[in-house]
Amino acid sequence: MKDLMGQAIHDYYHNNNPEDLQTETSISELDEMPVAYLFREFEEMNILEQKALDLSKGKVLDIGAGAGSHSLYLQDKKGLAVTALDISPKSIEICKSRGVRQAVCGNMLQFPEEEFDTIILLMNGTGIFQSLQVIDIYLKKLYALLAKNGQILIDSTDIIYMFDEDEDGGVYIPAEGYYGELDYIVHYKGQSEDPIKWLYLDFNTLKNAAEHNGFRIEKVLQQDDSYLARLTKK
Repeated sequence: MKDLMGQAIHDYYHNNNPEDLQTETSISELDEMPVAYLFREFEEMNILEQKALDLSKGKVLDIGAGAGSHSLYLQDKKGLAVTALDISPKSIEICKSRGVRQAVCGNMLQFPEEEFDTIILLMNGTGIFQSLQVIDIYLKKLYALLAKNGQILIDSTDIIYMFDEDEDGGVYIPAEGYYGELDYIVHYKGQSEDPIKWLYLDFNTLKNAAEHNGFRIEKVLQQDDSYLARLTKK
């Protein structure tokens, strides 16, 4: 892994000629993402992120922590014990440099089975699940990491709006697989990562998978086509 996202975060933090990230998916064109977006303060975050941080309590695991902005808010503003987890070594280095006291580089599937009161997966948190074929593996791991009365706060977007409609309102979607399963590619400073599998989930599909794996689920908040969900153990 080239860790281009981590390199961009590292360059921005150290003011080393950072450039915008470019991202694309198997159904969308190149899109510019300013690296500064990953360093936002609470007031600059969207309402789904803000609501998730407001609801967070107890011992927290921040999966896909990136530059650590969510972790820092929970640690410094709410006084919570937070572990930031990300697969990107450079991102975790910057989390530590910014003051996140507990930051771990690794894959959540290999993370030791410690229990947390709140687990957050934000900025399309369902992306980490990759595809419906392996979602049960991730949900079982999350179940093992969650304390008895704990909560998982996760957001996603129903991307059905990205597909063409016919005259009767029907939508042209791929015949094979689930329409939210995409290939996601990051570009930075002329380099490109290999495509990774990335999953956008409509709420009902997430609900079915969560309930199948021993969770209760509720939709906490909706913003346009995106939503925040809370999962708790049955």
